[in-house]
Amino acid sequence: MQQYSYRSPKRRRVIAEINVVPYIDVMLVLLIIFMVTAPLVTQGVKVDLPQAAAEALAADSKPPMIASIDKEGRYYLSVGDSIDSPLDGEQMTALVSAQLAADPNAQFVVKGDGEVNYKSVIDLMVLLQSAGVPSLGLMTEPEEE
Repeated sequence: MQQYSYRSPKRRRVIAEINVVPYIDVMLVLLIIFMVTAPLVTQGVKVDLPQAAAEALAADSKPPMIASIDKEGRYYLSVGDSIDSPLDGEQMTALVSAQLAADPNAQFVVKGDGEVNYKSVIDLMVLLQSAGVPSLGLMTEPEEE
């Protein structure tokens, strides 16, 4: 006698689950791409901000190079109390590069007139950065009481 196996006519159910593994892979790849490209996209002037109240430079320290901008947008470069004649951008870059070649540890400070617009000060800082200045300070006067 022959035996037949009887199968019930069950229909296969559709699996309604989402396979998330490929989505996780895509997400991780995008995360890596954004992490690598984000620093390349940002632009700005690197400025070292103080962590505490500002203190005056020590009296025995070497005087800093002072890059100034006046109301008319003219640039000046001076050491200590000596004031030089107005400079254009190319002259400023050349002088700063020469100063850095002579003294790589020279300190630079930006001094801007209170009437100068923000963009002019940023342009001066970008100019100094392109000349190779590693860090800048901003000069202020103490408030009158």
